[in-house]
Amino acid sequence: MELEDKTIIVTGASSGIGAAAAKLFASEGANVVLGARRGAELEAVADTIRHADGQAVFLAGDVRDAQYAKALVDLAGKAFGGLDGAFNNAGIVGDMQPVPDMAIGNWTDVLSVNLTAAFLAAKAQLPAMTARGGGSIVFTSSFVGFSNGGLPGMAAYAASKAGLIGFARSLASDHAAEGIRVNTLLPGGTITPMGGENDPAAQEFIAGLHPMKRMAAAIEIAQAALFLLSHRSSFMTGSPMIADGGVSVRLT
Repeated sequence: MELEDKTIIVTGASSGIGAAAAKLFASEGANVVLGARRGAELEAVADTIRHADGQAVFLAGDVRDAQYAKALVDLAGKAFGGLDGAFNNAGIVGDMQPVPDMAIGNWTDVLSVNLTAAFLAAKAQLPAMTARGGGSIVFTSSFVGFSNGGLPGMAAYAASKAGLIGFARSLASDHAAEGIRVNTLLPGGTITPMGGENDPAAQEFIAGLHPMKRMAAAIEIAQAALFLLSHRSSFMTGSPMIADGGVSVRLT
């Protein structure tokens, strides 16, 4: 098993990529600590994992809250004895508008959830991993933070996701000697509630942007996250790993 006896935090775990990743990590032997805003949905994911003989605990909260970031780390320690990795996956798109029309509240919300929350997560997670002798942190960025994709109205989202790449590289440099690896995962269009799961027209449009002419299933992105968290990526740190169906190749 790729993550046997490892304890991994997964945020944004109530649905989409996060839920798929949590179930996959548990099937690969991990103890998973699930975080998201929606408690009922987190409980359902945790129950699915437990019914498959996996190990899962959950705590609902807001990733923008420093105390919540710390509480997830504390829960990992209380339930499983420490923390070995984190898939910091929670994020929002926000309103898609040109900058002249964009409210400052939208800009602030998107940067807060997608980037400031990553800072708060890392601030809580890094000391716990150092105490454990090392670990792996993965942040979910996006192809939009790398190539934008020519998508209109994505300034706040693109800025936040590009910022994650730089943030992870800085952390990777600062903490490599402690045995902690930090990477970003850049998915392409993925069939999730946030990615037009219930909107066939949107799926058709997004699929057409990709040379593969389809969107990813959430499990495909989860498999990429598993690689970054596992020993198979042991010499990778500071890397923005693209899993986008070729859309960045088409646009660069």
